[in-house]
Amino acid sequence: MHDITDLEGRGLPGVFVASTEFVQAAASQAEALGFDPARVFVPHPIQDRTDEEMRAMADAAVDGLIAQLTA
Repeated sequence: MHDITDLEGRGLPGVFVASTEFVQAAASQAEALGFDPARVFVPHPIQDRTDEEMRAMADAAVDGLIAQLTA
């Protein structure tokens, strides 16, 4: 959250990606920082996914990422 806040502060658009486990943590951090960055959440967990599953997850998330970047 701090990295995306820093990038946005420099005028560089960005979107952060996290697993659904971190929805509440992201909301809390956004409130604490006073900044509500663009974000996309993917299914949790990700650490035990195969390469094929990770590619499918990325494919499923890319439209949301593009939409957030171009909003």
